[in-house]
Amino acid sequence: MQVRASREADLASVTAIYAHYVLTGLASFEIEAPGEAEMRRRRADVLALGLPYFVAERGGEVVGFAYAAPFRTRPAYRYTVEDSVYVHGDHLGHGVGATLLAVLIAACERAGCRQMIAVIGDSANQASIKLHERCGFALAGLLPSTGFKFGRWVDSVLMQRALGKGDGTLPSEKQ
Repeated sequence: MQVRASREADLASVTAIYAHYVLTGLASFEIEAPGEAEMRRRRADVLALGLPYFVAERGGEVVGFAYAAPFRTRPAYRYTVEDSVYVHGDHLGHGVGATLLAVLIAACERAGCRQMIAVIGDSANQASIKLHERCGFALAGLLPSTGFKFGRWVDSVLMQRALGKGDGTLPSEKQ
């Protein structure tokens, strides 16, 4: 498996992977799957901020993707990012998510980010919770019943990990 920077040509696969999670699961709180044009816009927004957007490829096929986006838009949050990791259903349990997340963490550290937040849909999503724990995240909080999807209330799990020196030193100023 290879993890590399995403390309425009990857967007059909990225869109299909994400659509599966939107339409069948609780990892995303979106109700309607965005099309390829919207996924292209979202990727461009991430890259325009100098943040990473990666894909995992196995045998020439995109089997997962991960990116970091601003946690919030207010300026004081400028050193904090939120991660997103999605793996094709046929490739779950083979280390794709862990590899993507590790590469994403390292890239965000190089970019000067100091904190990474995971906002995990569904407190029963043990696969995502365990993945984040293995990558150094700790439980930061639970927001009960913050989403309503598939006819039921769904929790949001917040997990957090320091990047680089975390809050141990002052950051270099970042615009």
